[in-house]
Amino acid sequence: MTLATLSEVLQPALRGGYAVPGLVCLGWEDARAYALAAEAERAPVILQAGPSCRAHTPLPVLGAMFCHLADSVSVPVVLHLDHGYTVEDCHDAIRAGFSSVMFDGSRKPLAENIAETAAIVELAHNAGVSCEGEIGFVGYSGGEASAGTDPAEAARFARETGVDAMAISVGNVHLQQDHEGGLDEPRIRAIEAVTDVPLVIHGGSGVPLAERTALATCSAICKFNIGTELRMAFGAALRAAVNRDPARFDRVQILKETHDPVMEAARAAIRAMGASGKA
Repeated sequence: MTLATLSEVLQPALRGGYAVPGLVCLGWEDARAYALAAEAERAPVILQAGPSCRAHTPLPVLGAMFCHLADSVSVPVVLHLDHGYTVEDCHDAIRAGFSSVMFDGSRKPLAENIAETAAIVELAHNAGVSCEGEIGFVGYSGGEASAGTDPAEAARFARETGVDAMAISVGNVHLQQDHEGGLDEPRIRAIEAVTDVPLVIHGGSGVPLAERTALATCSAICKFNIGTELRMAFGAALRAAVNRDPARFDRVQILKETHDPVMEAARAAIRAMGASGKA
């Protein structure tokens, strides 16, 4: 078993000048491709179960599946709950075998976010699990607007919650389908100047590859969440497989053809963060 906590993979990344990919899973096919991509790159990896994944597959099933994948490779694998919104979400993930939870209180007033995140940090640490929190709301492409992270609030949040990683809002948005966003690097520098907690970028698919690489190697950003670009790779491969033979109906045979393209896309994401060879 190569199960690791979030802290166990991010602290070396912070010291070593690279970032660890938080790869957003939707099911067996992509999660397996991500684990095997990490093995091929000799890199640590974070398998993430977000709200849409959990709505499709129960947490106990996801926990068992992720644990199986961690046991099948020789690189560190973090089982991470992405965007837990309640104590129950986080508690259920810990019971299901997850080694890391993210509590998202970013829509709440600062004091409430701090208090609730601190309580979940205590719950997680008591169980030997890491906890990520979010300060400053990260919005959605074509949806809710972001609220940028205030550096002074970030310093207070990190200090009073004891989080192992801190997600920040610095121009990043969820569900962006191109790489034309770009981040507010002065804001990033201001935040990393007032805390030594590893920083996390949600919506990493929208960050240009060159900027991902530069920030992974020369900033306190130690985790980029990557979902949309990998889902796009899966969707393109699935459409190609279906269209290749319209008479074919065996889902296992069709889904097999998504593996290589998704694995290659995950390997490219890992390499862009400088994580290859770090396991």
